Amino acid sequence: MTTSSSEATESIFGSVPPLRAWLKTFVIGLCMGSADAVPGVSGGTIALIAGIYERLIAAITAITPERAVQFLGALSPTGDGPSTRQAVGVLEEVDVWFLLALVGGIGTAIVIVARIVHWAGENTPVLLYGVLFGLIGASAVILLRALDVETPRHAGAAVAGFVVAFVLSGPASPLGTEGLAVVFLGGAVAVSAMILPGISGSLLLVILGQYERMSGALSDFVDALIGLVTGGSTASLVDAGTVVVTFVLGGLVGLFTVSRLIRRALDADRGATLAFLVALVVGALRAPITELSTDESVTWTAETIGVFAAVAAVGAVLVLVLDYYAVDLDFEAV
Repeated sequence: MTTSSSEATESIFGSVPPLRAWLKTFVIGLCMGSADAVPGVSGGTIALIAGIYERLIAAITAITPERAVQFLGALSPTGDGPSTRQAVGVLEEVDVWFLLALVGGIGTAIVIVARIVHWAGENTPVLLYGVLFGLIGASAVILLRALDVETPRHAGAAVAGFVVAFVLSGPASPLGTEGLAVVFLGGAVAVSAMILPGISGSLLLVILGQYERMSGALSDFVDALIGLVTGGSTASLVDAGTVVVTFVLGGLVGLFTVSRLIRRALDADRGATLAFLVALVVGALRAPITELSTDESVTWTAETIGVFAAVAAVGAVLVLVLDYYAVDLDFEAV
């Protein structure tokens, strides 16, 4: 039976949380987005600290193709007609209002940080990649401290993780760095960081050589959108939008595939899976060095090395201080 307009309105607004709860979740999203936009502390760690980690995982795993079909079926005019009440019921099963507020905060933070990264990459690459090296290095220390390699299987997984990250972070990555296929892959694997405290989504982009590219594409896309409103052309919007949309599509696919594969791997052999993932962070330390070494505007001199080391120390201290005043990373909560 078709839902009346008054029942539909009551169903929708009756499920909306109070504004204060929305704002709290939005602010947590800002913190998570800021963390995930730089390869140091992950958004998953922030969720753990903020006490929403289990709720986030439950909401993510509740998003399934079956529920998507149920939602579309509830809105379909066939059968008994569209039912807003049923559609809202499906949305509540995936905690949609929580996710909307959280994703809104995450997206806002990522856009802001991406612009900063894009500017720094063009104007002060030594400072940018020096800080990233420190963030990654300190993150590796924290993760290694929480990891126990107890069996040869765990050790083998750790070696494999290090080799994968080290090879992909090199100047001759077998995947390349320019094609849209790599952008799609970057989106698919970056979304998996949402379920892994300590593993930043942007770190995976650094390993794939897509970090600065995606920061620039996102900044250009936002600028093109603003320009389009003020009478600009669509050419720049299409160029940047193609990269951004490809990344988002990869993220959506990763939400239903990569994140669930990692979850199954954790359930099957937690120790080996965590050893592999932590070793990825260690191997990723090659990436900032590679980026600077291939930058024609950068020459390795004593002064360059000194500046790089100084800002790397600053980045490392930031992560270590946050870890000290927050919580010890607990892999049992993953």
